[in-house]
Amino acid sequence: MFASNRSQIPTGIWVLGFVSLLMDISSEMIHSLLPLFMVTSLGASALMIGLIEGLAEATALIVKVFSGVLSDWFGRRKGLALIGYGLGAGTKPLFALAPSVGVVLAARLLDRVGKGIRGAPRDALVADIAPPELRGAAFGLRQSLDTVGAFAGPLIAVGLMLLWSNNFQAVFWVAVIPGAMAVALLAFGVKEPPPKAGAIRQNPIRRANLARLPPAYWQVVGVGAVFTLARFSEAFLVLRAQQSGIPLATVPLVMVAMNLVYAVSAYPLGDLSDRISHKSLLIGGLVLLIVADLILASSAHWAVVLAGVAVWGFHMGMTQGLLAVMVADTAPADLRGTAYGFFNLVSGLALLIASLVAGLLWDSLGAPATFLTGAVFSAAALVLLFKRGGNLRTARGA
Repeated sequence: MFASNRSQIPTGIWVLGFVSLLMDISSEMIHSLLPLFMVTSLGASALMIGLIEGLAEATALIVKVFSGVLSDWFGRRKGLALIGYGLGAGTKPLFALAPSVGVVLAARLLDRVGKGIRGAPRDALVADIAPPELRGAAFGLRQSLDTVGAFAGPLIAVGLMLLWSNNFQAVFWVAVIPGAMAVALLAFGVKEPPPKAGAIRQNPIRRANLARLPPAYWQVVGVGAVFTLARFSEAFLVLRAQQSGIPLATVPLVMVAMNLVYAVSAYPLGDLSDRISHKSLLIGGLVLLIVADLILASSAHWAVVLAGVAVWGFHMGMTQGLLAVMVADTAPADLRGTAYGFFNLVSGLALLIASLVAGLLWDSLGAPATFLTGAVFSAAALVLLFKRGGNLRTARGA
């Protein structure tokens, strides 16, 4: 059945997936090394890393509000996505040139602004291109290809770090190449569907339009925020791997392991979400996150850390594409960009809080306390989902 569904997915979805793959190779070559670079070369603390990562990811998610609204206002998605990917590619040289934590912060924020600009229009473009009955498979496929890039990037970074004797800056320069390739592929490889005939351009965030976002949508927004609060920045997975005592150049392999599991699981679980209860998958994802946190809290031995990040990756594959599908299912078609924008605004604020708390706990109480606190947040989210999640749709068309 998976192969049959793949053959029906429009070419534009595949191209968008490969655009994401190339940009993720570029980004993860840098991001998988960035916590180590800041700690070993620039003298940053865990709190500073948490602040930078939280601000960066929150910025990306908050900017999605404005890009999503603009894409609905213009009725076009590709142009904004192209600007966002272009900005992301253009910031990569700044990491190679950074002499201080302040410059890294500026580069990280600009990079995430690019991600924010492209995120909501791209997700809305996927929803526009994909047939409704294949929407879960389409989002799962794009997410899977995106995640292939997310594990290929750290793998390439490890190889180059070993080859070039831990030369961070040289690896960062190489990351410029796949970023530029992603921009070119999007520019020449994706054809955007024309706007619906007779569509009237209007302000998507007028009170009358926002009132068209149903309670089911806002419930999905709340669920997404709780998930984000329970899962802090993945930079702390890299720092945990560093504590295992493995050579510095091989630490990014922790992200390879996580993203390999994520990539393998995202498409089949996305396809599965077209047929079974969304709430069941969300509950399963939270249980996996609790298990991952408990494993990571238990020991810094490399085998334990590897097991923990693998479970973490399976959690990501089960939940991330699903939440995107749930937004598309509950929002009107002409407000999808705005819907993704507000969803990511709330999630961005939650991520900033979660990363700051994780950094404070790491510096004051150590890594085990950080992951145990994540498990407590996840358990609280699980209880909330059982109590408040009764109205989540259980299947497409239900």
